[in-house]
Amino acid sequence: MNFPKNLRYTKDHEWISIEGDIATIGITDFAQHELGDIVYVDIAAKDKKLEAETVFGTVEAVKTVSDLFLPVAGTVTEVNPLLDSEPEKVNSDPYGEGWMVKMKINNPEDANQLMDAEAYQAMVS
Repeated sequence: MNFPKNLRYTKDHEWISIEGDIATIGITDFAQHELGDIVYVDIAAKDKKLEAETVFGTVEAVKTVSDLFLPVAGTVTEVNPLLDSEPEKVNSDPYGEGWMVKMKINNPEDANQLMDAEAYQAMVS
């Protein structure tokens, strides 16, 4: 399983990458593996200002539906358009083409409260 060291992680299995005040968010390799084949991603949070740990969408696998939670507060500015036609990208490339949203975050320092790769790996082991 892959745990990129440049990302931060949540207890709910989302990852976040921050460049300035823009964050890219998706679900972890562990999460996609646990869910199985992802068949649909539903995100209706574009242009919405949301608090940390707010549900911003759902991911549907063959046997289950799971909520997606924001790691930090901010405004969702972009939803990955590729996931409408190819939701399986979340399975094949969760840290690349399978990203879910981009957002302008209120405070980049908030990400420091999230787990680093080692802590997340220890949690899921």
